Amino acid sequence: MAVLQAVASEPCGLAELCSRTGLPRATAHRLAVGLEVHRLLRRGSDGRWRPGAALAELAGGAVDPLLEAAATVLPKLRDVTGESVQLYRRDGMQRLCISSAEPPSGLRDTVPVGTALSMTAGSGAKVLTAWADPATQRAVLGEAVFGERTLMEVRRRGWAQSVAERESGVASVSAPVRDQNGNVVAAISVSGPIDRMGRRPGARWAADLLAAADALQNRL
Repeated sequence: MAVLQAVASEPCGLAELCSRTGLPRATAHRLAVGLEVHRLLRRGSDGRWRPGAALAELAGGAVDPLLEAAATVLPKLRDVTGESVQLYRRDGMQRLCISSAEPPSGLRDTVPVGTALSMTAGSGAKVLTAWADPATQRAVLGEAVFGERTLMEVRRRGWAQSVAERESGVASVSAPVRDQNGNVVAAISVSGPIDRMGRRPGARWAADLLAAADALQNRL
């Protein structure tokens, strides 16, 4: 691991590899050549070792079980609701859309995968904040459009809703997704125009949303 990490930071020859790892010359050479044989390292035309193709192949083969589950669950929820469906993970003071399912036509709230949204507004933000650590909660609440009382209500009923918070004309409802240990690892959301979702979107879609969250947890 020391050899891989040293080479990943910057291509290096044997002398540099010894300097970065603190390994004896013979040991560093033996390990690097062994990793090269297995294509975990490769040597460039300058004689320096670089990360090899096998590393990318191994990483590409790793499947995120949450995304694998979402590929089945989110389209079903989209078909039931006829609205846009997203899955969010918290990343510091942002939430990232890691999976989505969009209706084939009509006015919709499209959130592309990879989009980073604020934690200060929207039903997904409320869910991820409600079950975050105390320090994160304090930081979010300092700038959020919602307060501690809202988070208490979210935890009590198990879902959150928003109307024109994140974006004018858009309503949404979100629920927590838990892992096998009961920890909240994501928020699943249904969003769409207020004209269709209504001003109380939770009353309309919370039951279906909670069922989808349970389905994700069961698959995890």
